Amino acid sequence: MSSHGTADGPHQGQPLVTGGTDLADAGAAMVLVHGRGATAQSILTMAETFHRPGVALLAPQAANGTWYPRSFLERVELNEPGRTSGLQAVEDAIATATDAGVPLEKVLVLGFSQGGCLASEYVARNPRRYGGAVAFSGGLIGREIDPAEFEGDLAGTPYFVGCSDSDPHIPVERVHVTAEVMQKLNADVEKRVYEGMGHGVNEDEEEYVDGMVADLL
Repeated sequence: MSSHGTADGPHQGQPLVTGGTDLADAGAAMVLVHGRGATAQSILTMAETFHRPGVALLAPQAANGTWYPRSFLERVELNEPGRTSGLQAVEDAIATATDAGVPLEKVLVLGFSQGGCLASEYVARNPRRYGGAVAFSGGLIGREIDPAEFEGDLAGTPYFVGCSDSDPHIPVERVHVTAEVMQKLNADVEKRVYEGMGHGVNEDEEEYVDGMVADLL
């Protein structure tokens, strides 16, 4: 992946929408990655349920509201350059926080749906100690996921993945293999599969993530 701020993909030059505590005064930050057809503002609104004072919120915006064109289960190259550009947007948002003095171990990366896939993909491809990572209805990107291909150390980064057993977009097998990869990378994994939920975020997930955010402070 190219270094901070150098890539020129479809999502570069899009606004970074902010909320919560001003970055200059924040001790922690959340990078929020919206879903397909949604907006940075929409996921900032979602995050209000588990935001706490002292946490800056940073939400990159995808060009035309979509990070990559096809299902995340397609061959990776069919979702380029969107996927790589989206990963760069996540990286740039994280760098905005760390450049402002928030340590990486106080930065939590969270996404819903397509954003949950992108958040998971980012931390798995860039394993370091983060404040946490959350995938609401998401998983790693690609047709096949081979855990043996992933190397590195997330150093105990808390990782939460929550999904329905009947999500129309996310097969539950992908949730299981994503959790397996994160465990291999030494994340502290919490996986919750909900019966018949469909595609959304529930109160149990919000409560769990609220606890993750509390741990950042």
